[in-house]
Amino acid sequence: MPAKVVGKKDLIDSIAEKGGLTKKKAEVVLNAFLDVVTENLSQGNAIRIIPFGSFEVKERAGRKGRNPKTGEEIKIEARKVPVFKAGKGLKDVVN
Repeated sequence: MPAKVVGKKDLIDSIAEKGGLTKKKAEVVLNAFLDVVTENLSQGNAIRIIPFGSFEVKERAGRKGRNPKTGEEIKIEARKVPVFKAGKGLKDVVN
């Protein structure tokens, strides 16, 4: 059986309950956290929350690929991608 998918609304409800906040205030807190993470990653900064994990931006090199429909070779441009790496504390809880 697949794991339950927890969405933004579920996170807001959990933050409100655990933090003793209203759902509106919990939504403000979650949105502020997401904004701060997004802003920092877009500036190339890494975020480390010990022992939870870290968010950072990695450089993905350009490469050659194939169009699956036509089999034609295409060039895939280099780009930056956001990456999350789980910390030891999170890994221990999950396992």
